[in-house]
Amino acid sequence: MITTMTEEIKTWEAERIRQDQIDRYLKRGRDFIPDDEIEARLAGAVCPDASWVREILAKAMEIQTLSPDETAALLAVRNPELWREMEEAGAKIKNKVYDNRIVTFAPLYLSNHCVNNCAYCGLRRDNEVIHRNRLTQDEVRAETEALAGRIGHKRLIVVYGEHPDSGLDYITETMRTIYRVKVKTRRGWGAIRRVNVNAAPMAVEELKELGSAGLGTYQVFQETYHKKTYARLHPKGTLKGNYLWRLYSMHRALEAGVDDVGVGVLFGLGDWRFEVMALLYHAIELEAAMGIGPHTISFPRMEPAANTPFTASSRHQVSDADFQRAITVLRLAVPYTGMILTARENAAMRRSLMPLGITQTDASSRIKVGAYGEADQPAQEGDRQQFQLGDTRSLDEVVRELAQMGYITSFCTAGYRCGRTGKCIMDLLRSGQEGKFCKLNAVLTFREWLDDFASPETKVAGEPIVEREIGEIRARMPKVLEQFMDHYRRTSGGERDLYF
Repeated sequence: MITTMTEEIKTWEAERIRQDQIDRYLKRGRDFIPDDEIEARLAGAVCPDASWVREILAKAMEIQTLSPDETAALLAVRNPELWREMEEAGAKIKNKVYDNRIVTFAPLYLSNHCVNNCAYCGLRRDNEVIHRNRLTQDEVRAETEALAGRIGHKRLIVVYGEHPDSGLDYITETMRTIYRVKVKTRRGWGAIRRVNVNAAPMAVEELKELGSAGLGTYQVFQETYHKKTYARLHPKGTLKGNYLWRLYSMHRALEAGVDDVGVGVLFGLGDWRFEVMALLYHAIELEAAMGIGPHTISFPRMEPAANTPFTASSRHQVSDADFQRAITVLRLAVPYTGMILTARENAAMRRSLMPLGITQTDASSRIKVGAYGEADQPAQEGDRQQFQLGDTRSLDEVVRELAQMGYITSFCTAGYRCGRTGKCIMDLLRSGQEGKFCKLNAVLTFREWLDDFASPETKVAGEPIVEREIGEIRARMPKVLEQFMDHYRRTSGGERDLYF
């Protein structure tokens, strides 16, 4: 039986990579990550004078993508005062594009079987200490009921290992199961309104099917863009060992009609400055070749994992100070994109990084397969998860802290259902218009969540935020005030999912 399964997996693997869906994006046989050029730019960058830095900041404030030379210059800044100006500019850009809101979500791991053998991953194929599992549809439903009915999430990032047991059919079926769940809450009902997917690279034909199943954002992280480092960490002969198949995942998704794509690296695998530059190159390439850049850039930083010594031995561990620099520079370099900070970071670190221009973060996070339905079990069990989380606080606690920091938590998914995706949303983001829709919908969804899920303490912290935001709507958007207040009164009365 084991031999048969091995042969079946090998057959499945042999059919996964479509070379024609790599070759057609290459330019003269070359990809868009020129390692030598990036390294030369970093080596040649000298600490820029203040006037040039301010010119670069002015360009970023116009929501224009920076050039590689401009980004390399920012990475070379050493003056503490200029760094403070860069951080302040990043915060202003975030508010200009996304308004004063933070979107929350939860990761939902549905399968941890994997055919790959990545050196840094607790779920790698050869890690015998990991307890493997794949949820049934009934178990997926139970997890969703906990997330939407007990915790109060409206959007998920669902995560799957690369394995035939969790291929396209399983992914689309679980997505449909998630969308069908509705749970009674204190005042209304809970449901997941947007399912984003973090899964292995797929062919264009598969991505079209994924889109038909209700895909939100499609995430594939390159892990590291540095080719030699990538080859060392992803064994040759594994699916993930094919650098180019992974590199062009976003091209295929956009070709398939998936409007929103998310990129990222695992900080700690390679030189963080190289990764920042490569993420910029990826954004520039997508803008040029496909017409739109990444909807989001994520910032996971390597954390310990069970029986995975590489996580403690990497010579590219990223310090807190350098991690802060990476986020600051990317906020400026790709000013239109959403920026995701994960619960890999501890609570204190997340508090310090949020003001740098973060737009999304997860909360109540559990990364064990089947963890949300186990309310009485430990938040973390090393032999059941990919890595160790730094912050396992509840969504209620995170929302309360965000309110105390002056942010409104948004549970909005309206733009995706109104067609504000792809090039449309990119144009709105660059012009600052999307932030207006975001403000209206953030207030409505925050009102829902406060009434349906908030603890008394969190409701006390949240109410002044609601009043402040309504005051800003009254002052800045008088033309829609009457309609907004009608939606707000109806939401307060128990209606749900009203949006602009």
